[in-house]
Amino acid sequence: MMAEPRRVGTAPNDEIPQTGGPSPPDRQTPRGKSTLARCWYAFCRVVCWTSCKIMFRFRYSGREKVPATGPLLVVSNHQSHLDPVLIGVASPRQVGALARASLFVGPFGWLIRSFGAVPFERGSATGGIRAILGILRAGEAAIVFPEGTRTPDGKLQSFQSGFCAIARRSGAAIVPTTIEGAYAALPRGASFPRPQPISLTFHSPIMPDEIALLSDEELVVLTAARIAAQIGIEKGPACTSAC
Repeated sequence: MMAEPRRVGTAPNDEIPQTGGPSPPDRQTPRGKSTLARCWYAFCRVVCWTSCKIMFRFRYSGREKVPATGPLLVVSNHQSHLDPVLIGVASPRQVGALARASLFVGPFGWLIRSFGAVPFERGSATGGIRAILGILRAGEAAIVFPEGTRTPDGKLQSFQSGFCAIARRSGAAIVPTTIEGAYAALPRGASFPRPQPISLTFHSPIMPDEIALLSDEELVVLTAARIAAQIGIEKGPACTSAC
């Protein structure tokens, strides 16, 4: 579950193809998954939840705000390599993510595929976007980090607008998501995580009918505001007025 998803937020819009509770919460059953695959994912998730709870005193809230069905973009700030695992542990639904195609080899390839990872060719923004759209058009959930890369200083960086077009093309709802503490636990350049407290908050969703009424700039501002406001994440110098 540690494979880092593709940051699709940096892709320009014209590249979009036309075509913490006290115990691990129950999750929405992914469609089209075998019983064995569901049991395996649930087992691995419990292992990750237990590890996060012990090492990071991991807490999360807002699960009831995550739509139970339909295409969904979990749009989150990006603090560390831990972020996809944290979102997967906290989400009531299985969430898909992109991983480099070169990782899908042998037992490890089977392992990350069983977690819902989808392969993409590194350097191909269009290919990554197609893969995300494929997840969403199947009615599933996917993670997007619109900052495009992990924060270098723990502050919120400028958002790219690529996720707006993805949401419009797929008819997905957007759930702004705040991760706090993961930068202190595993900052860029660190080889091993530190035992620092981490929290995650799912905010009120932005539904497709509301998305349709907003420009890309307005949607970026609204999404970033919800992510930053909950616990007062500081905006970095690169975070422009559009975020």
